[in-house]
Amino acid sequence: MSSDFEGYEQDFAVLTAEITGRIGKVPKLLGDEKKQLIANVEKQLEEARELLEQMELEVREIPPQSRGMYSSRMRSYKQEMGKLEADFKRSRIAYSDEVRNELLGDDGNSSENQRAHLLDNTERLERSSRRLEAGYQIAVETEQIGQEMLENLSHDREKIQRARERLRETDANLGKSSRILTGMLRR
Repeated sequence: MSSDFEGYEQDFAVLTAEITGRIGKVPKLLGDEKKQLIANVEKQLEEARELLEQMELEVREIPPQSRGMYSSRMRSYKQEMGKLEADFKRSRIAYSDEVRNELLGDDGNSSENQRAHLLDNTERLERSSRRLEAGYQIAVETEQIGQEMLENLSHDREKIQRARERLRETDANLGKSSRILTGMLRR
């Protein structure tokens, strides 16, 4: 079952990489080329959604004790899908660099430097956000495991206390029996 999930994961990774590459090309194209590329990206986004649905079905069939890891991976894939869809929406309405430069009368040098700097900063922020999200997911999973352990320890404590109480009762009954037998022996 997990091999099916891993196969879907690989397909999803390849598909999202292709989508990301094509989304980057959308603002640079014009006319029919742009329309065709947009139609292809929309088709690939639909395929990615279907893969996510298949992976979610696989996760539902996994036993509950090992489902947590797969659920957190699914959350990150859904976030990635949302980001792809948002990037695609932005790229569809973005002007190409040539049109923008033509409209603004900009030679593009300082603009390109600023753009490169902004892209680097955006990439760093995205990496940091992904690390923070991964850390948060680990913290949540650790908290869940800790909570389960505390519940197990609480149940074990109750069992030990009940056993101790039965032992005390048995000890008291043995003491009473010993006194009765001693009394019977004296008579």
